[in-house]
Amino acid sequence: MTTPISKIIRNKLREFSTCSMAFTVGLVLMLNLLSSCEQFIEVDLPNSQLTTEAVFTEKATAEAALLAIYAQMRDRGILRDLYYEMGLYTDELEFYGSSTSSKEAFHKNNLIPSHPTVSSWWNTTYTQIYGANALLKGLEESALDEAFKKQLTGEALFIRGLNQFYLTVLYGAVPYVTSTDYQQNTVLSKIPIQEVFKKVEADLTQAIALLDWEYSTADRTRANKGVALAALARVSLYTGDWQQAVDATTAIINHSDLYEWETDLNKVFLKESRSTLWQFSHRGAGVNTPEAISFIFNTAPPPTVALTPNLVSSFQDADQRLVHWIQEVSDGSQSYYHPFKYKTRGNTSSSVEYSILFRMAEVYLIRSEAYARLDQLELASLDLNIVRGRAGLADVEYSTKEELLEQILIERRHELFTEAGQRFFDLKRSNRLDAVLEPLKAGWKPTNQLLPLPENELIINPNLAPQNPGYQSGN
Repeated sequence: MTTPISKIIRNKLREFSTCSMAFTVGLVLMLNLLSSCEQFIEVDLPNSQLTTEAVFTEKATAEAALLAIYAQMRDRGILRDLYYEMGLYTDELEFYGSSTSSKEAFHKNNLIPSHPTVSSWWNTTYTQIYGANALLKGLEESALDEAFKKQLTGEALFIRGLNQFYLTVLYGAVPYVTSTDYQQNTVLSKIPIQEVFKKVEADLTQAIALLDWEYSTADRTRANKGVALAALARVSLYTGDWQQAVDATTAIINHSDLYEWETDLNKVFLKESRSTLWQFSHRGAGVNTPEAISFIFNTAPPPTVALTPNLVSSFQDADQRLVHWIQEVSDGSQSYYHPFKYKTRGNTSSSVEYSILFRMAEVYLIRSEAYARLDQLELASLDLNIVRGRAGLADVEYSTKEELLEQILIERRHELFTEAGQRFFDLKRSNRLDAVLEPLKAGWKPTNQLLPLPENELIINPNLAPQNPGYQSGN
């Protein structure tokens, strides 16, 4: 009986060590990712040998390598954590946990270059990018059939582009890594933010061309053409390419056979919702979202976090999201509020909710804003009113383009709160971080618009210097 690939991988990994920025020799890092994924298919390798060529000889092992990257994105890193840390970093969440918790630094906006999350996000994200690059290289040299290679290549490009996008929004100028040469990767220099965005757009555009509309999995946990289009539309809000944003979102909205507008607020975040474009599956059957575990509490005061009074009071009384997506908990003298988008805390017989990364409400809001920027105000208001109408609100009233844009940003705040750091990104791209957060947060400084670069990475790779403004080495 031959040895399954999972065991071979684990044995082989013991023979290697990793280096800085999570870049490793050859394909070892990608296989480390693979060995962490519990859902890949156990396939015997020829002669029980673990080689790059063997991984890309069989469809099952090549696909397993891709699934492993998705598993890493689900379990750790920027995309996994943004809903919590960046909610604390802005004006969405109040922190009630221990003063020794690493989360408090996000709430007080006093991060330092040696903060563990600052380093973890950097390293895990570049790990996932490296895995995507190794996958791209292996597929390019593989003899697997072209349709299969096309699908996996598109997904790998999507993963690389999306991760690089988040790195640069959070850290500023960063290296754009496309190589699997670890020696080259560990001495890369930063490139300007706008250059990163151009490369992100190039990756996503290529992914769109390669991917089909049909999902590879029924639960929408892998990227398809619609997901890559949504990512490109999100990036377009930063680059100011409003027509690109309109074109990408319109292509998604017109695919009504695949994506439907969910009118019931209580069904939006169910894992079967057809308004979902992309979501993370969970580690096992019956597991539900970490968002529900992080946010839901039943006794006051809150054990860790609660919604800020500023956010809760900003909703109109008629807004049904106050009823369905926010829950009040009182100790008899004071009320606290927690997000209640995800309603299932803990395990169930089968999973009820998955963590959603892209959904139709954001698609409509992106197109609404892009239309407004292009002075097509009537079209912009129509899209905005779709989102408002589900919340029980009347059609938007506005007299000028500026008033409509303000209403769109307000609607984004109320529709997308505590989702993937959307509030931080909206305030940043609209140049409102300082104006909004300085009056609310005693620790806020203009230099907090960027996170510090990890101190250990600056030591190992001097080409990453200088440190971002406002942060001192040695902390």
